[in-house]
Amino acid sequence: MPYRKNVLTITTDNGLEFARHEDLSKMLKGVPVFFADPYASWQKGAVEHANKLVRQYIPKGSDFNDITPDSVKQIQYKINRRPREKLNFDSPKNRFFKLCN
Repeated sequence: MPYRKNVLTITTDNGLEFARHEDLSKMLKGVPVFFADPYASWQKGAVEHANKLVRQYIPKGSDFNDITPDSVKQIQYKINRRPREKLNFDSPKNRFFKLCN
C-alpha cells in the first residue's frame, strides 16, 4: 500500500461499519483507530464534513435501499474531484495521488 506512510491515525464514530476496526488497523500495519465519543462531532470534524457533502446528494432520512451502486459511484466521483479550500483548491483525488508518488 503506497499510501500507508501517509495514514497516521483513523478516527471514526461508533457505527457498526467499524466493528472490524482491528482488521483495518492490522491491514494498515498498526495504524491506531480512535473512536469519537457519542454526540461529540467536534472530535471528528473531517468525518462530519464528509457527511455534509454526501447529504447534498442523499438527504437525511433517505431510504438507502433506493440508492443504486451506480449512484454511489457517481456521488463518490463528484466529491473526490471537488476542489477544497483546505487543500489549496486541489481535489482530494489529486492530493491523494500526489502523496502516493
